[in-house]
Amino acid sequence: MAVVAKGVEEGSPAKRFWIRSQKEAVFTAYTPFVVCLAAGGLESEAFQGYVAQDVHFLKAFTKAYEMAEECSDDDDAKATIRELRKAVIEELKMHNSVVQEWGIDPSKGTAPSSSTTRYIEFLIATASGKIDGGKGPGKIVTPFEKTKIAAYTVGAVTPCMRLFAYLGNELQVFLQNNGNHPYKKWIESYSSRAFEDTAVKIEDLLDNLSVSLTGEELELIGKLYQQSMKLEIEFFSSQQIARPSVVPLTNPHDLKNRLIVFSDFDLTCTVVDSSAILAEIAILTAQKADQGVADGLIARKSSSDMRNSWNMLSRQFTEEYEECIEKLLSSQEVKAFDYDRLRTSLKLLSDFENRANSRVINSGLLKGLKLDDIKKAGERLVLQDGCTNFFQNLVKIKEKLNVDLHILSYCWCADLIRSAFSSAGCLNDLTIHSNEFGYEGSVSTGEIFRKMESPLDKVEKFKTIISNLSRDPKHLSVYIGDSVGDLLCLLEADIGIVVGSSMSLRRVGKHYGVSFVPLFSGLVNKQRQLDKQEKTPVWKGLSGVLYTVSSWSEIHAFILGA
Repeated sequence: MAVVAKGVEEGSPAKRFWIRSQKEAVFTAYTPFVVCLAAGGLESEAFQGYVAQDVHFLKAFTKAYEMAEECSDDDDAKATIRELRKAVIEELKMHNSVVQEWGIDPSKGTAPSSSTTRYIEFLIATASGKIDGGKGPGKIVTPFEKTKIAAYTVGAVTPCMRLFAYLGNELQVFLQNNGNHPYKKWIESYSSRAFEDTAVKIEDLLDNLSVSLTGEELELIGKLYQQSMKLEIEFFSSQQIARPSVVPLTNPHDLKNRLIVFSDFDLTCTVVDSSAILAEIAILTAQKADQGVADGLIARKSSSDMRNSWNMLSRQFTEEYEECIEKLLSSQEVKAFDYDRLRTSLKLLSDFENRANSRVINSGLLKGLKLDDIKKAGERLVLQDGCTNFFQNLVKIKEKLNVDLHILSYCWCADLIRSAFSSAGCLNDLTIHSNEFGYEGSVSTGEIFRKMESPLDKVEKFKTIISNLSRDPKHLSVYIGDSVGDLLCLLEADIGIVVGSSMSLRRVGKHYGVSFVPLFSGLVNKQRQLDKQEKTPVWKGLSGVLYTVSSWSEIHAFILGA
């Protein structure tokens, strides 16, 4: 789920602001209102209420455009602003035709909601120059200062235009094979070439108005852009719907039931694989010994020998891993999902992982690492964008929602994982299941206590945790992973979510009948099922369906909402 603004030059202000705000756009798409609208089951009263509120938005846009035109000192900019204002007037006409189709009298106004009011007040205040770092209308002295206000105003309107083009793009797929979609006209309007052109036009205008601004002034526009996007999320989140919704997952979740969230660590949560980090600590430790500052550490190889050893182990791992994957794919591809056959085949990968770990232990590479150095590395570990925020927010509501959190990882050293989550303030609420270093005092012996090193180890731990919930027979499990090693757990979970784009995972999964569905599309389909059944949807493990996401923002939006 990712959209890049078309027609905007790489590195331009409008492009940069949109990229920074895309995760907020995801939260808008995952609101109950938008998911139900996409599914086609949104009740007419909810859509009518939305349209009535959006009319207030559009009227505020026309006013803001008028004020921006007055502030601009460039004839071309003035002409573009007038064109944009005319486009808003046309959109208002579309709204009038929509409400008339639904039997609503457009002349009968509806009072703006609190979320609508907050956005309108923000927009008009911006157009009036009442912003941090800006001057009020009575203090504007020069035409150039007025031009800045025009840029600020356009910066506050632009994200709304790009957001609606984004939503139109995301939703148009749901019109396929459904010519009777009740909200076809709305979706087609915002997914149209004409609306995209209008969005590009305002982005180009923002770029042109920003040319003469300072870095500080551009930063201010960026803040206005982000604030506008947040207010849009609030607007969509506040839309009232009567029917049950599949999002967010924690909203319809029965508090008597237990929600168990599992996650892999390496390359699911992290940007870099932890084995490379631990190897680098070992090499740096050897460098200290080379320089005569061994600090009483165990005698070991030189840093150059350590580097060569790691490079050799790395190359061997990569080559044998690829060979192992090809062996998994050498049998005939199944016609239907076959979990048992997949599990049997993955013993090849389990044996490979065991051999690879034995080579690392026997190399002595991990001997002599200080626990303090490992903890410091964990504190500085870079996690995937949105990952930390997800766990922090889930921890806040953990007790309230009856949630258990588990990390299942092949990482050689659980202390590294503990340190990473400790620095995020989440450690006390997570249970870490991983391998452990052996230590003499606070220095590693080079031994690994091998508790989890294969897909079979992971899935056995997963099943053990689930089976221990016998006192809570009703539960819902979510597993988040990124690699072939996570495949069995992903399939066993009620909801398996794949982060990233591992080709080996997809190839192996497809070979054994696994289907990969974008999470947003999957949720819309689930919503359609819910609308037909009029009861809580059944998320069921071993269905052979896994849901794919491009970011942790999607996971956050699905499970926790905005």
